[in-house]
Amino acid sequence: MGMEIAGLGKALPGMRLQNDELKQYMDTSDDWIRERTGIRSRYLCTGEENLTELAVQASKRAIADAGICPEKIGLVIFATCTTDYMVPSMACAVQEQLGIPGGVPAFDINAACSGFVYGLQMAHALMTVTDACQGRRRYALLIGGEQLSKMLDFSERSVSVLFGDGSAAAVLRLSEKKRFFSHTAAQGDRDALYAHTVGRNQIPAAEGSAAVGPSGNPLHISTGYAEKIMQEGYLRMDGRKVFRFAVKVLAQEIEEMEARSGISADAADYIVCHQANSRIIEHVRKQRNLPAEKFFMNLQEYGNTSGASIPLALADMKEKGMLTPGCRIFCIGFGAGLTWGSCYLEF
Repeated sequence: MGMEIAGLGKALPGMRLQNDELKQYMDTSDDWIRERTGIRSRYLCTGEENLTELAVQASKRAIADAGICPEKIGLVIFATCTTDYMVPSMACAVQEQLGIPGGVPAFDINAACSGFVYGLQMAHALMTVTDACQGRRRYALLIGGEQLSKMLDFSERSVSVLFGDGSAAAVLRLSEKKRFFSHTAAQGDRDALYAHTVGRNQIPAAEGSAAVGPSGNPLHISTGYAEKIMQEGYLRMDGRKVFRFAVKVLAQEIEEMEARSGISADAADYIVCHQANSRIIEHVRKQRNLPAEKFFMNLQEYGNTSGASIPLALADMKEKGMLTPGCRIFCIGFGAGLTWGSCYLEF
């Protein structure tokens, strides 16, 4: 049993920040960023905007695009590494706001930039080997969304110029006519790309507060430790290591999908990669001697949106009329974990 995308939708924050506008926060320039990444701008959440709001908007548009109602959804998966809540899951928050009736699985997955590909594989598995998406609720909702801006140190340019916020969603259903193949993998490497979790109890309470303990905190957290934890809350990356890793696994996953699907990269209509850096994609494209038009890119507009990256690309492609009947696509993700994966989709 295969799987197909029945509907796509996206949502972006209200503020679009151009490269030149970052000069007021750090030592950088449009030329410096474009030459190294291909990025021209990114969207960032401000004020009252948050990831839940973006995800709900994207999901409503995907459901409308599929021509169904929320009551038809039998599974909700949210791929993200920047949740608004520790509990509940973002998937449950979206389920509630969309009015999707209870009694169906809803949960988050964190595979960072590979999250949407992981989610596709997980949705297919749950729909084919469990009772998810049966009867009248035959559709799954898979959301990719990130608010990476809350993890960026805007005084430091090497990481903060790369990332943006956004969300996109796909409505999925099983299909006997549309083939689907997937592969996911990981190799633990914390130092390559990470951000620490900052808990409220890791921040010293003020002297004389109602909290128990002489320092105002029953855990006796020192100011020095708290400052260290706060700094580690920013996203950190070993750029060279990540670049080498991404180039390696991108090439590997193209070969993996060729073998599993029986479709060569030359015969595929598009190869949709995680939108991290144009140099990564160009390196592998030239290595395989494939035409530039086969590799869709929108990172110049959005920057790296991690788990939202691939669904945002698919949503843009649909808006442009590129996802025509019979279209065959390889989707390839790679990111923190380190994680990577790929899938083959037919439209």
